[in-house]
Amino acid sequence: MEKERFSLLLLEPAEIYFEDFSAFLFPADTDQHDFERRKEIGRLKMCSKSIVFDPKDVNKPLLKIPLKECVNISEWNGDLACKISPMNNVVAVECKQYVEMLAGNVLAPYSFVAKKHKFLFLLNYARAKDCLPQICQLHRASTLPAAEQNSMIAAIVYSRQSRVSFDTLWLEDLYEKVILETQGSKITPLVVNPGRILLTSSRLYFQPYNNVESYPVLKIRLQDIRRLIQRRFLLRHVGLEIYCENNSQVSHLYLTFKSKEDRDALYSGLLNQRSLRLENTEQEMMTLQWQNGVLSNYDYLLYLNSLADRTFNDLTQYPVFPWVIQDYSSSELDLDDPKSYRDLSKPIGALNEVRLARLKERCDEMSPPKFLYGSHYSAPGFVLFYLVRKYPHYMLCLQNGRFDHPDRMFNSVPDVWKNVLTNMSDFKEVIPAFYDVQKGGDFLVNTFGINFGYRHDGTKIGDVQLPPWANGPADFVNKLRDALESDHVSHTLHNWIDLIFGYKQTGIEAEKANNLFYYLCYEGSVDLDSIHDMNQRHALEVQIMEFGQIPKQIFTVPHPQRRTGLPRMVTASVGDECSSPSSVSDPGTRSHEVSWQKLKSLRNAASFQSHKEAITAVAVADSKQFVVSVGQDSLLKMYSIAEKRQVRSVTLSSMALSSCIIMPDDKTLIVGSWDNNIIVYNLEFGREIDSIRAHEDAVSCLTWGKKNQVLVSGSWDCSVRIWQGVDKGRRIKPASSIVAQFDHDAHITCLSLNRDNTLLVSGTEDGDIFVWSMESQSLNQQFPRHNDTVHAAVFSPDGNKLVSCSEDKTFKVFDLSSGMQVYMKTLNEELRCLCWDGCTLLLGGSCGSMYIWDLVHVELLKQITAHIGGVTAIAVSDDGTLIASGGEDHRVVIWEPLSES
Repeated sequence: MEKERFSLLLLEPAEIYFEDFSAFLFPADTDQHDFERRKEIGRLKMCSKSIVFDPKDVNKPLLKIPLKECVNISEWNGDLACKISPMNNVVAVECKQYVEMLAGNVLAPYSFVAKKHKFLFLLNYARAKDCLPQICQLHRASTLPAAEQNSMIAAIVYSRQSRVSFDTLWLEDLYEKVILETQGSKITPLVVNPGRILLTSSRLYFQPYNNVESYPVLKIRLQDIRRLIQRRFLLRHVGLEIYCENNSQVSHLYLTFKSKEDRDALYSGLLNQRSLRLENTEQEMMTLQWQNGVLSNYDYLLYLNSLADRTFNDLTQYPVFPWVIQDYSSSELDLDDPKSYRDLSKPIGALNEVRLARLKERCDEMSPPKFLYGSHYSAPGFVLFYLVRKYPHYMLCLQNGRFDHPDRMFNSVPDVWKNVLTNMSDFKEVIPAFYDVQKGGDFLVNTFGINFGYRHDGTKIGDVQLPPWANGPADFVNKLRDALESDHVSHTLHNWIDLIFGYKQTGIEAEKANNLFYYLCYEGSVDLDSIHDMNQRHALEVQIMEFGQIPKQIFTVPHPQRRTGLPRMVTASVGDECSSPSSVSDPGTRSHEVSWQKLKSLRNAASFQSHKEAITAVAVADSKQFVVSVGQDSLLKMYSIAEKRQVRSVTLSSMALSSCIIMPDDKTLIVGSWDNNIIVYNLEFGREIDSIRAHEDAVSCLTWGKKNQVLVSGSWDCSVRIWQGVDKGRRIKPASSIVAQFDHDAHITCLSLNRDNTLLVSGTEDGDIFVWSMESQSLNQQFPRHNDTVHAAVFSPDGNKLVSCSEDKTFKVFDLSSGMQVYMKTLNEELRCLCWDGCTLLLGGSCGSMYIWDLVHVELLKQITAHIGGVTAIAVSDDGTLIASGGEDHRVVIWEPLSES
């Protein structure tokens, strides 16, 4: 044990420690001759529910005298008093019971001495007449019922603390500007320590009201703060957790406040400081990184727990992890066998069908509010059940100085797993320590050699018994971590996320999933601030504290599945209105295929100033021999890559041309026009083959389906039409060529087909994004809309995702299997066009910027100035080695990708 033995963990949870006094403790039967020999020097600590004497001799026990056990507290008027203290500065405390703690400086269950006793304390510097009224006031509070006692203590605390202000002598810099000062509490497991909080222009300060902390004032430089997270505390939105760099005085600080308004004031004040440099930990970025295999399952679960208000500083909301292995009896653990794994689509309570049936019967017989599980999967008691060997002082604090009964302790992993499968009141999941390879399973070892007692069979409790396949704690944790990161768990973990953090957490979906807990576990189930009855509020607070809390709901739609490793590097080209693939190459047909993911920047290879107005679309031939562009000047332009010059210029319409697609033969061009027509043009012979009135208003976009040979057109008449026979060389006739039509409520602005031509995405002027089934010719999905016109929407080559960009300056990434928006980013300019290979994304902006985004690691690789004015079109060759862009500056630019090397 460390020399400074007193800590707030020796008090009741949430008990307040006010101040201490230098004092001598001596027996009541001491006379003048043996006083010097029998007196004991130490510190007398005044707390809200007890008096604690901490002797200087570390081999002697600390004495805690609960105020509720005190019979009398007064000045002592014994014969010896005037002889040892001229000012009669002796306090007498008579009690019916007291507690001895840490005797012999050994961590062990506290000794409760149930006998009448009188303690005499000679105060060395303080005056008894000054401190006695405060102690007696707290003593009177201890005689009240629990709720009234807490209310009276709160009033005493408020009275004491309102007279204290932050001591500005602790400021580091004379030039610091004070932004705000408020009152709050520092939270650590089972401990609430109040103090003053001061925010200046360069630092955040916390000054505790007592001297129990290792520092008189905590100082955090704003430039060291990396994350700010608003949290719940006891289901109230009054918490703020601050994470700092390693060189800071502390790595993190968890604060709570009297009200949400106080918390929000400090949060806003921090965000407004220029010196603050926060990390980018956007939820959607982390989800996409996890889905792409960049973030491990372990790190992603830690992140989700943090996002859901779970923190290592609050045992009522401690991070929760799943049991992933169900085999704890075999001599070898086969991680390739699906039977080794627990079913992550079901909550713990539903894994045993027989037990679940009995729970449902009990639930049916209940009066509302009904629940399936009368116990939670994470509560303070369960957390300390696992951590008692590592943090025994936490358990002593929580259980009033006692450890649990030896037979009910965490003695065996196989036994605990068996119990959570069969017991009618045990549904606990596990904690991060089960998968933390850095700590090596230290929570499984009785490192302190604590005497926890003997089990019913006479076995002394020591280290935790592990399954036969584990060769020690480190091996056990390593194998569990391997299981957590396995392909099997990666494929199914999203189901467990849906139960704990997602759409199956509450409501009808929770009922369907047999995931229903007692109503007080859920956020929003009760408003503590609206309850004015002290007894009722206290009872609810105790229940919330002890029973466990459901994490804050993060997802309201199914969570996407994780892929096992990075996505396949399949390439695609964009050939219409800079937004839809004109053809998607088959990976098996191109031996020279190059992934865009190596693309880090672009080099200008050629530039053509040829159009008279803004360019609307560009397309790259499969052969990469030429590039085609169309514009608002009604002109079609063709450029030779080898010769680096324009080789053709043709006027195709009396109005603007909106889009163009080069057919796979590199001989035919399909063009959309604002005069409502679709034009078929022969590039080889330089003549128009066909022109058809395709819509009742301007043709705004086109896309081509290579697999099933269909052309799709979108129009300002709010319709999308699917055409067949365009590749056959015969004339297009609406009566026979249109095979389907999808009607919308706004102008169509962009189209794209997936590689299999089974899905079509359409974007509208109103910001809507629709996905249509080409097979059933019906609406398949509608995604969260943009706030303004959708300029582009493109499927990933593997068909798992969709990217869109808009006039609202944002681009979004959607997971098609779940319908979830997995990423959104707002840039500084309107986004006009895009293309991507599923990994690397190219975006064109209205101010002339071209952005290169890595959507595997989810980071901006490069921003280059491509045009003067907006970038209106981008097209890429099938192998990703040639890029063309068009802009409002009437130019077409040919780019060569620069790889990482």
